[in-house]
Amino acid sequence: MSKNTITRLYTSASLLLLVFLTFKSTLFFIYALIVLGVLSLIEFLSITKKFIKRKTTFFLINVIFTLYISFFFLNILIFYGDLQTKLIIFSLLLCCVSSDVGGFLFGKIIKGPKLTKISPNKTIAGAIGSIFLSCLTLSLIFYLLTNSFQIKIVLVAILTSLGCQIGDLFFSYLKRKAKIKDTGNFLPGHGGILDRLDGLILGIPVGILTFIYIY
Repeated sequence: MSKNTITRLYTSASLLLLVFLTFKSTLFFIYALIVLGVLSLIEFLSITKKFIKRKTTFFLINVIFTLYISFFFLNILIFYGDLQTKLIIFSLLLCCVSSDVGGFLFGKIIKGPKLTKISPNKTIAGAIGSIFLSCLTLSLIFYLLTNSFQIKIVLVAILTSLGCQIGDLFFSYLKRKAKIKDTGNFLPGHGGILDRLDGLILGIPVGILTFIYIY
């Protein structure tokens, strides 16, 4: 096992511990949101500065991203106190993680045609694998919570996975334009905060909106 792989595993374990602590402690959750929000904005600013030369465009894009991130985290914080909403958020979080894992595993094992030039490592098989594992994970979670299977949950999982993949591709496009591999180096072995949040930033809001609409 390579040194980088070991580093990634240690970082992944730390992130899992962070998720557990945010679920158990509201105060810790608030601090985590503030830190993640600030670091995300710093990384986005650093990326866009590398390739957006027009000051007006640079300013507008960063203002839009700041407003979006602030709205995203603020809404999660507002509804976080309700246990049912908390379970939904963390279920969607696991759905997004499954989408990422499914894309990686299916892409590595099956390979096949590339999905897009924006991110050469992504394949059509990986995109399908993302959706498949997301559906499996979210369906299993809701079955354990409600002791029933609902086809609506499959729709939520599909749209959440698609949101994750679009978010991932969006940040891959930004990194490609900025000619960088990672958004930062805050997470050893993983890159920056946005390298881990890229799919979540769009996937979770899409999942929540879909859940609210169909229920």
